[in-house]
Amino acid sequence: MKKLILILMSCLFATGALAETQGFQLSFIPDIAIHSRTTHIKGVSLNLWGENPQTGFALGVVNGSTGNSSGISLGLLANYAENYEGAQLAWIANYSSAKLSGLQLAAFNYAENLHGVQVGYVNFADTSDRGVQVGLINIMNNTKQWFRNFPNEIAPVMPFVNWRF
Repeated sequence: MKKLILILMSCLFATGALAETQGFQLSFIPDIAIHSRTTHIKGVSLNLWGENPQTGFALGVVNGSTGNSSGISLGLLANYAENYEGAQLAWIANYSSAKLSGLQLAAFNYAENLHGVQVGYVNFADTSDRGVQVGLINIMNNTKQWFRNFPNEIAPVMPFVNWRF
């Protein structure tokens, strides 16, 4: 009897975990959407403005990814995320408040910790362990001196290209 109760409780908890992951999201704004903003979307998100943890493809005007997210975010205006692995592509801005591993392509790109490539007019990385920036203004805040550690890093601010390895 104890084993049966334990098995039934395990199934109940497993079913609850599956209910928190969905394959499709349609969002007008984060609070007016098919699924709540805490539901992990493992598949496709179509958004006017969406905000979910996601693994997959997000297409929208503004795409927000919370927690650890990955995939491709294609935003007409902007993409924002906490930890993102993959590609953020937008016309105006990409923002990663924690770590970006992958590619940011927009007019303005920001990553708290860059591990990848930023391409845009203005690129900013507060810290970078491995990163390349291509654009008009490229800022790597944790590079403190100009050409001191070349070829591993260039400078705090550079036009056209900047890197840190």
